[in-house]
Amino acid sequence: MEQSQNQIMLQELEAGADAWSNDGDIIACYGNMVYRLAYARLQNRHDADDIFQEVFLRYVRRAPVFDSYEHGKAWFLRTTINCCKNLWMSAWQRKTTALTEIEEQPVIYDTGEAQMLAEALAELPVKYRTVLHLYYYEGLTAEEISRIKQIPAGTIRMQLTRGRTLLKEKLEGGAENAGI
Repeated sequence: MEQSQNQIMLQELEAGADAWSNDGDIIACYGNMVYRLAYARLQNRHDADDIFQEVFLRYVRRAPVFDSYEHGKAWFLRTTINCCKNLWMSAWQRKTTALTEIEEQPVIYDTGEAQMLAEALAELPVKYRTVLHLYYYEGLTAEEISRIKQIPAGTIRMQLTRGRTLLKEKLEGGAENAGI
């Protein structure tokens, strides 16, 4: 039921509906994508929650009008990336340390393979983790990612290649250590 409701909302947006009935429709449409990208970049649920709230607060304050679903998707992805960068650059983030060394509980996935892939992705540098997430999870092309991140498409393709290589090495190393 929920999937068909999202499909209807997407069709309305693509058909040029001036405004959805409420901001909840926008959150239902783009919310998972924003949260997944924030978590992929930050590797921390609490920070991802903060970024999620900040992105949708910016949406409410600015009230942008999107020409299409893809236009809205690009706006939300770019805003999420910018909010993550702002968090890393903030004095609070740079000058604070945790009082305890308690490690946050990782997200548990349905299968062992999905869990191993998520852990390997989390170990990659942010620039590779971000482009791999946008390419494979969000289904964007290298050209679309280059427009969102505002860097050349050739750089994106190189980051994808290097990220895949690093991910393969981590997965093969993890498989050998697990005795697979």
